[in-house]
Parts: sequence; structure tokens; C-alpha cells
Amino acid sequence: MMVEKRGLGRGLSALLGEVEETPVDAGAAGGLRDIPIELIHRNEKQPRWVFPEVEIEELAASIREKGVLQPILVRPAPEMDGHFEIVAGERRWRASQKAGLHVLPALVRELGDAQVLEIGVIENVQRSALNAIEEASAYQQLVEVHGRSAAEVADAVGKSRSHVANLVRLLALPDPVRQYLMAGQITAGHARALLGADDPLALADLVIAKGLSVRDTESLVRKAAGGGVVTPRPASPRPRKDTDTQALEVDLSEALGLTVEVIDRGGIGELRVKYASLEQLDEVCRRLTRA
Repeated sequence: MMVEKRGLGRGLSALLGEVEETPVDAGAAGGLRDIPIELIHRNEKQPRWVFPEVEIEELAASIREKGVLQPILVRPAPEMDGHFEIVAGERRWRASQKAGLHVLPALVRELGDAQVLEIGVIENVQRSALNAIEEASAYQQLVEVHGRSAAEVADAVGKSRSHVANLVRLLALPDPVRQYLMAGQITAGHARALLGADDPLALADLVIAKGLSVRDTESLVRKAAGGGVVTPRPASPRPRKDTDTQALEVDLSEALGLTVEVIDRGGIGELRVKYASLEQLDEVCRRLTRA
């Protein structure tokens, strides 16, 4: 049964603490068991999107040598009888597959969608595993979809309200600029400075091309706002898309988790999927082959 909305921190900390402190013993009570790895699936809405391959390889090597030292946290998979959805521990699940494991120790809990997101956010934020856009998107989802206040979210993750608010503001940047941030081409400091620009994408391109610091970026934004000359990015005008094409782009982007562009020329055209890292490309391939 889903827990009613309340202060997040204490209840979730207790649950996460239980997971971290539970020894790997498939015979223990409380829902801990060994589950065939093919019955475990990632949560498509979990806050972390990018898993660096080198990080997974290092963990897989450790698992081959020492095994899985802590169980993952799962819940019964919605609409998939006998299967389970990861709540916390996707990195261990990915590494265990690379290590050739056939079963994975897991703590099974009945959890609602809001609780699953909250646990995912807290686990990843506490371990500094999320990039700024992933973290901002998770905060926004907690507020807009699950009805949490900004104060509740800040308290749950142990951050200030200003930290949460400043990150969420980054989602107002154009998608290419957000992709630059996710790929590490600019920092969150650069991104915050670009929020005040009339054309943040043009300035972001200039920041990357010249390797500007955050302070230089702030000066560049002020200069542009004051009518100073800033070298624009090359223009690439495209014909206006109809409503159906735009809706299709949105649907495909949500399905793949990346920006999808449909370029149609009278029934012949291109389908472009934009990714910012090899990990994102790997995730798209995984989704397509699974489908």
C-alpha cells in the first residue's frame, strides 16, 4: 500500500539505510531474495540517464572478484507478473550483467511511483551520480507530477531550496544547451550565466569554441545584453513543421529519452536522434533492440 504524502527525508532514509545495512542472505526475512537477472528491469523513469561505461566495467571487475556486496532494491513490476523493477541499484544490475551473473540479491518492497522517484533522487544525489540536468528534471517531476513542495524536495535530498530552484531553472535553456551541459562541454555555472541571455545557444557555442570561464561567460552575457557585438552561430533556417510532425517528434523523444528530429520532404526524409555521449547511444540501442 502506498504511503501518504509526508516529509520525505526520515522515511526514505530509513528505507535506504535498511537496504544498505542488510547482508546478502537470500534466506532472510523482509523480502530479500535471489532473483534471476532476466526478471529484473530498469525503471524507465528513474532520474539517472547516463552510466559511464568505464564506471560499469570497474564495478563488474569488483563483482567478479568479490560478488555483489549489497542487494539492490526492487518492487514488483507494474503489469509484468513475476518480474521486478529496479528502485535503487541500476549500476549494480548493469555491472552484474557484464560480470556474467545469473541471479542478483534484491530487497523487494511494495512502493508507489512517487516513492520510487524519491528514493532514486536521494540515492543518486547523495552519491553525486546525477548530472545537473538529470537532477533538475527529477526535482521538477517530484514537484509537478507528484505534488511535492520545493521545501519538501530540498529537505529530502539535504539541499537548500535555492539549490533546487536554481537547478530547475536550467530546464528553461534550449535543448542543445542542456545537451552541452550533460556532455560536460559546459558547467552548471556556465548554464546559469546563459539563462540571462537572449540567445543562449549562440553564446554557448561561443563559450565552447573559446573555452571561456564562468566569469568570462557572465561578462559575455552582459555585453550581449548591452548591445555589444557577439559572433553569432551559423544560421540554419528550416521550414516550419506541421502540428502532426511536431507531435511525432515529442512522442519519439519521450520513447527514446533523447531529442528526436523528423525532417520530412514530401514523404521522404530523415529521422535524427541526438545523443551527447556513447552511454546515451548505447541506451537508445538497448531500447530499440528490446522493443
